[in-house]
Amino acid sequence: MDLNRSNIYVWCLLAFQAGCVNAGGFLAAHRFVTHTTGFATHFGFELANQHEGAALGMLSVPIFFLFGAMITSYFVDLPLAAGQKANYALPSFLIFSCISFTTLLGEFGHFGTFGTELTIKHDYLFLVLLCLASGLQNALITNSQGVVVRTTHLTGVTTDLAVGLVRTFFGERRMSPQRIAHDRLATKARAGIIVSFVLGSTISSYFFLKAQYLGFLIPACTSLLLLAYFLKKTDNPLINKLGVTS
Repeated sequence: MDLNRSNIYVWCLLAFQAGCVNAGGFLAAHRFVTHTTGFATHFGFELANQHEGAALGMLSVPIFFLFGAMITSYFVDLPLAAGQKANYALPSFLIFSCISFTTLLGEFGHFGTFGTELTIKHDYLFLVLLCLASGLQNALITNSQGVVVRTTHLTGVTTDLAVGLVRTFFGERRMSPQRIAHDRLATKARAGIIVSFVLGSTISSYFFLKAQYLGFLIPACTSLLLLAYFLKKTDNPLINKLGVTS
């Protein structure tokens, strides 16, 4: 997306949604699902304890994050690289579908009791659906005018924020006014993403603790809102400027 205030709101909503999904995954099955680092650690832990089946299960889950990102890249990044229109609506619909299925299956008892320790038998599909949705989302908006955009985890965003803050406060004598203005807006965007992710995690946690799997209705609603937004953008000639990648 272009680096402007209206599109930054979309990024913040995506980050809010990711915070909700991550909180739900942790509270339901004690796993963070919007980033893949933890699964590698759990794989090593399970393998060291000679739980080969659980280890392979943990290793395979991030593949669905990768698969989701590849699907989005096929419909968004690849057309943009070829100078064609990107299809944001289909990945957005798939995200909505994954989160909605998670809500329904969880509410009907397919994933077992909410909040119990993870078991591959009950929670594998749960993790797969949420990791797939997270991968789909993370590749939806990848770059904006040279600014890397990630909405499902905060490690890189926090590092970029630190760089942006240094440029904002100490770069006036070394950079052009245009560059400084660009970096300040990018810094605000990164700060907004971090705050939105934290808000999503915090607000949704209250709902998950009260309504359990029905708490996923919050990210389901935000994903539906984003789907409507991208469907509306489809008829806009500026659609080619959405999510431009380097």
